[in-house]
Amino acid sequence: MSDKILIVDDETEIADLVELYLKNENYTVYKFYSAAEALQCIDAEELDLAILDVMLPGISGLQICQKIRQNHSYPVIMLTAKNEEIDKITGLTLGADDYITKPFLPLELVARVKAQLRRYKRYNQSGQAGEDIITVSGLVLNNKTHECTLNEKPLALTPTEFAILRILCSQRGNVVSAEELLHQIWGDEYYNKSNNTITVHIRHLREKMNDSFENPKYIKTVWGVGYKIF
Repeated sequence: MSDKILIVDDETEIADLVELYLKNENYTVYKFYSAAEALQCIDAEELDLAILDVMLPGISGLQICQKIRQNHSYPVIMLTAKNEEIDKITGLTLGADDYITKPFLPLELVARVKAQLRRYKRYNQSGQAGEDIITVSGLVLNNKTHECTLNEKPLALTPTEFAILRILCSQRGNVVSAEELLHQIWGDEYYNKSNNTITVHIRHLREKMNDSFENPKYIKTVWGVGYKIF
């Protein structure tokens, strides 16, 4: 059964082109030029990935991303016409897993889609070799079900957030650099990312865990080195 991918972009030429390339890779594509129909699709279909344009009329792609994150953990890739860091940070903070700036090469987007789906399936279905359940200081991560709880309360994590937390928990007490996190999560594509990507995801994790940067209970920043969980 092919993976189901949602595309939302009001630039019809771009949406149609992306649809063509993804269908050539045998993906099932749900394409919309506005948010209203896309939101209905999100509720009705079991999707595997979403590609959202940031600048949509009415309801923005960032708002759609927020809606997805209320109930779903599948990857979200944001498309932005702006090459501004603030747009990327905003998208990541709201739960996006990746972003790509227009204009882009369709084959690059296809490669990003494949990478996100591989990572999502690896962490969401098969888990990691070794421990299926990791427990650290009230945190419980289930690699097979992709579920995480903190003090018996569920945490709704994106695939990237879950991956970061799993790596830090598996290395409890040891400092893990941003570069190492990037490499473990994105593999050979880590060179396309900046350390700021990890910083944003760490901040989002702290918010969800009710942790603080100044007086951390879980994730500690080691200046100039990386992060550790204790």
